[in-house]
Amino acid sequence: MAKKAAEKAAGKSGGTPAIVALEKAGARFSLHAYTHDPASASYGEEAADALGVDPARVFKTLVAEVDGALTVAVVPVSGSLDLKALAAALGGKRAAMADPAAAERATGYVRGGISPLGQRKRLPTAVDASALAHPTIHVSAGRRGLEVELEPGVLVELTGAKVAEIARV
Repeated sequence: MAKKAAEKAAGKSGGTPAIVALEKAGARFSLHAYTHDPASASYGEEAADALGVDPARVFKTLVAEVDGALTVAVVPVSGSLDLKALAAALGGKRAAMADPAAAERATGYVRGGISPLGQRKRLPTAVDASALAHPTIHVSAGRRGLEVELEPGVLVELTGAKVAEIARV
């Protein structure tokens, strides 16, 4: 019943590309919907507060450029991305945050709703090592106000991510 309500909140049965990717992979996950406040200063902190989840278990999906190539970094909302560590983790020399419009075009998602799953173009991905300390974590399910909860190993496997210490806490 909760899955049906979350699917309805996703806007249609089957939901976002992230949800479709999880279902296609046969992954175990749960959806958590909340009412997004457009005035919220931080999408990730808003999700943690709305869902009553420790911010260390809620991860934000950031799109950066490593040596000019778009990449994805998944870090806890309670911290920030260490660009030098991201570059090193992905075998690059220099990293910078990507242009938001380029991130939206490449992933197929809007800012604040970018999911590491089901992206239009699969980008190299790094997940902060702190994710592995939790039995489950939350990431965007592909739209503002909808989170997916899953085991961190499932996220790593489905995204082909490298696990590294890429966050500053």
